[in-house]
Amino acid sequence: MSGHLAPNASGSRASLAALVLGGRCPCGRAGASPCPACAATARTGAPGPTPSGLDLLIAGRAYDGITREVVARVKYRNERAAIDWLVAPVVAGILARGIPLDDLTVTWAPTTDTRRRARGFDHAALLAAAVARSLGRGSRSTLRRLDPHPQTGRARSARLAGPRFVALAAVRSPVLVVDDVLTTGGTLTAAARALRAAGARTVLAACVARTDGARARAAGHARNAPEPRSGPQGGDR
Repeated sequence: MSGHLAPNASGSRASLAALVLGGRCPCGRAGASPCPACAATARTGAPGPTPSGLDLLIAGRAYDGITREVVARVKYRNERAAIDWLVAPVVAGILARGIPLDDLTVTWAPTTDTRRRARGFDHAALLAAAVARSLGRGSRSTLRRLDPHPQTGRARSARLAGPRFVALAAVRSPVLVVDDVLTTGGTLTAAARALRAAGARTVLAACVARTDGARARAAGHARNAPEPRSGPQGGDR
């Protein structure tokens, strides 16, 4: 489609930005983040069920290895050089499915107020902005999070229940909700519930990474699991 950045163009822009800003790959190489060698190790996300309330889910990569490390650096260190690399498979998936873009609202599942204030940003908003930009659109806030508890580190039953959201206004257009990591799907289901209560008839979702089934089942029991080098265990904030 004209006016849209192809995934490889998005990756090239990320590499150029990294070179200009003095980026560094998690492996230590200066330049693009991730470097071509590390990027080549990233796995495509395994197919899985679509969380309740969604008409379609697009998952980018598997949440392990270099992808997990890059997500953590964006989420906990505000390292933005690799954001275009993270969202490239999601954008490619949207374009491949021929999703109508003219009336599409691109939004995100917000993190807690406490985490947003502590970090100074909401990483899901950054990811949504990158997806929207690559689709030739803008992103906008449509949800407010009501509960103060992050999903990270919670038991699986609590993750499945998900956080509580409310829509900021009536929703009439199709909505694409962007999030970072899908583990149980509780966050996206809760977001879809709030959007449909506000009038949305079509709710799509995109996550840049997805855990596999075994890791999803273990997520609720992994409170003492080793942390990635750049931050705590991720997934369904």
